[in-house]
Amino acid sequence: MRKILQHSFDELVDENKKELEEDPVLLTEIEERLEEKQMERIQEKTIEQE
Repeated sequence: MRKILQHSFDELVDENKKELEEDPVLLTEIEERLEEKQMERIQEKTIEQE
């Protein structure tokens, strides 16, 4: 019978953070996508205000 591994959400988040810290290319890609989304939201807000 297989042993079911259960991790808490916090443990999973910590594991993901460690993986990101070890992979700067992936971290850079994520930062770029976030910046693009933020710029899109800013542009949408300015269009709505006009």
